[in-house]
Amino acid sequence: MAEVIRMPRLSDTMEEGNIIGWLKKVGDKISSGDILAEVETDKATMELESFHNGYLLYISVQEGLVPVNDVLAVIGEKGEDYKAVLASESASEENHTAAPSPPASTSGNEAPAQEESEPTSGDDDKPRVKSSPLAKSIATQSGIDLSSITGTGDGGRIVKRDVENYTAQSSQTTSPNIPSASPQYGEIPLTQMRKTIAKRLSESKYSAPHFYLTMKIQMDKMVEARSLLNANTDIKISFNDLIIKACAAALRQHPIINSSWLGDKIRINKDINIGVAVAVDEGLMVPVLFSTDQMGLKDIHSNVGTLAEKARNKRLQPQEMQGNTFTISNLGMFGIEEFTGIINLPDAALLAVGAITEELQLTEGVVQARKVMKITLSCDHRVIDGATGAKFLSTLQQYLENPVAMLL
Repeated sequence: MAEVIRMPRLSDTMEEGNIIGWLKKVGDKISSGDILAEVETDKATMELESFHNGYLLYISVQEGLVPVNDVLAVIGEKGEDYKAVLASESASEENHTAAPSPPASTSGNEAPAQEESEPTSGDDDKPRVKSSPLAKSIATQSGIDLSSITGTGDGGRIVKRDVENYTAQSSQTTSPNIPSASPQYGEIPLTQMRKTIAKRLSESKYSAPHFYLTMKIQMDKMVEARSLLNANTDIKISFNDLIIKACAAALRQHPIINSSWLGDKIRINKDINIGVAVAVDEGLMVPVLFSTDQMGLKDIHSNVGTLAEKARNKRLQPQEMQGNTFTISNLGMFGIEEFTGIINLPDAALLAVGAITEELQLTEGVVQARKVMKITLSCDHRVIDGATGAKFLSTLQQYLENPVAMLL
């Protein structure tokens, strides 16, 4: 019996997946455990694994966006007629999402649930064309009429490369001496990760009432302590490692900062799981250090390095980006001296860390050059009051300005 493979929900916030490429082709023998395709989710690029044995009989979308639970492929016996299975699946979906007007008839060789038909204009009498969701999105943004493009996908379906080839050919035939009738600009289709970042940060900024507390930290002793720690070891502890360690120690003393707003109650998290923001090409990812307060500096350094590398290669697993109770975002390495961050829900606070700079300070009538660093705590006012946040920063300041205390 043929098995229908659907787009799985590979993360808790995933609504659609982007097929980057298939590692198997129609006709290939498939064993349970084989990797069928690579799928870009809202958080990472993941492998689509087969749980069935047989032959790959059908692929619905070679590349592009596919909603969660939509048909991706069919696996069955060699030569098996899978069309009846697809027809049954399509009929079920059409009954569930029936439009007010009668749907266009389709032949038995197509999978209507996967091939998105659309009018080429507002006139319903004009012919309809088949295209992938990604191709449709790119064409719409570029002002291209899909009916003018010849599709090379299954059954004449228009896919991403068709739109790109059409755009390239059109630009070559345009005379450079004729000014454009409209302003020129470039547009980039949103990736799944960028969509989720936009959604989550908007939810945080407009649902959690933010306020900010900024403090200047004297870092001379921390700079000296780091030099001593790294003097006789191959492992080079970073300032970020030391800040993570200090935050974990301070959170243990101020559990309300390590809390979450749940609507009708506040949850005080017993575990201290610090999310560490990592910049990637498409935005920001926040892998989590679980039980951070139980880690030594070497463990923090090793785990942050491993997770950051996985984030940049888009290989983080969903469970590595969930369960955070507090987040640190450090832009000091980019020369940013001070900034405010948006809280990473469900956390109640986020610490924004700036660069270590040198400034002249007057101490007992003597001008001295001192190393300083500015930190800003973003607080959810539903959970944290100003005095509570200030007390946490005061404790954190003590650890950062006297690093021996946090290492005891």
